[in-house]
Amino acid sequence: MRRLGTGIGWRPEIADAVERMPGIDWVEVVAENVCPGHLPEPLLRLRERGVTVVPHGVSLGLGGADRPDEGRLTALAERAAALGAPLVTEHIAFVRAGGALTASARLEAGHLLPVPRTRDALDVLCENVRIAQEALPVPLAVENIAALISWPGEEMTEGQFLYELAERTGVRLLIDVANLHTNHVNRGEDPAKALAELPLEAIAYVHVAGGFERDGVWHDSHAHPVPRPVLAILTDLASRVAPPGVLLERDENFPEPGELEREVESIRGAVDEGRAMRSVSGGAMEEGRAMRSVSGAAPRARAVTEPVAGDDDTRERLALAQTAVLSSLVAGTPVPEGFDRVRMGVQARALAAKRANVVAKIAPELPVILGAEYRPAFLDYAHGHPMTCGYRQDALDFAGQLLFAGRIEDAGVRRELREWWLERSGPVPRSRRPVVRAARAARRVLLRRG
Repeated sequence: MRRLGTGIGWRPEIADAVERMPGIDWVEVVAENVCPGHLPEPLLRLRERGVTVVPHGVSLGLGGADRPDEGRLTALAERAAALGAPLVTEHIAFVRAGGALTASARLEAGHLLPVPRTRDALDVLCENVRIAQEALPVPLAVENIAALISWPGEEMTEGQFLYELAERTGVRLLIDVANLHTNHVNRGEDPAKALAELPLEAIAYVHVAGGFERDGVWHDSHAHPVPRPVLAILTDLASRVAPPGVLLERDENFPEPGELEREVESIRGAVDEGRAMRSVSGGAMEEGRAMRSVSGAAPRARAVTEPVAGDDDTRERLALAQTAVLSSLVAGTPVPEGFDRVRMGVQARALAAKRANVVAKIAPELPVILGAEYRPAFLDYAHGHPMTCGYRQDALDFAGQLLFAGRIEDAGVRRELREWWLERSGPVPRSRRPVVRAARAARRVLLRRG
């Protein structure tokens, strides 16, 4: 695997700015947001110029109790092939719970939630990573996530957990220094200690992003400038090892192109500062280990010679624990014992706000139709209606609930929302139904003639 260099997260809203931005060696795309057969033209032009494109998955749920879904793995593999990617990435997180292992309804978080740093969770994660590795055509790297909540009874630090994961599976690591900062503020975890415990030779690349603090809680928003403490963690990392790639993430509230370029330059400056510190302190050994990793020699220990544990009893225990947590967050069931109730409330509100934001992007007509009432109406709906089938169905369910509950007094708004819902709720959009009927009739005529 070649060195990546300096990159930025590709988003349609900043596609033109990224295409013109100087010094961008690579970009990362959200895997679920691109279709292999219909790649966006700006992304294709970047590839033609030799810019590396890496797909970044968000829906596998490798830290969940279930084994990875074959369909999702196939889709991720297809995107890696279509983009000519040297690797793919995902998260150390769970995103859904319930189902067969718990004999309960399937629940979707709509966001990334932390796994407990326990032996049970590590065994399941290692097997899930191995399954994903075997299904993907290129190497896999997994990312540490930001968290608002902590699991009681954890048995390892973040650094120890990541080290064992890499040692047992040979998986590469995507280290998000913004997430290390988030966990420092929210969970009191020392970023320097986490970096000291990591297998530096396993690092595939590094994420950098901004956020904001409110009432003593850091929110990893990807919608604000990168703060100085995050850049300081990046410098610390670069003082220990030469990161193969560093990438700026920005998902919302996009600034002018010039400001984005300045953020990228500040990231380069932080890496350069760390490199200078490393040269003074004699970090050549760490740099050599990282270069061996980039060329394909990521650590592979027990994964090659012995199976990874992850039996059904272990999965069931993890499933029950994760379902209790997620049900509390999205369905209002009691907070499991040992969890901070205040932080669980913050996390629950953050998940509902995330749902509202994503539904507004997927179905932009809804905020237009409902106006200022969209957000309070959606948050009220989310409180009693957990997401079970993804964001597109969530948008339909939300609109249907408003209509059938008689919550809309304005006749014009009600009529417009009803038309929107009817257009999308059937197996075939209403606007296409005459075309489909005509095509079927023509086919029947041809069959009779034959």
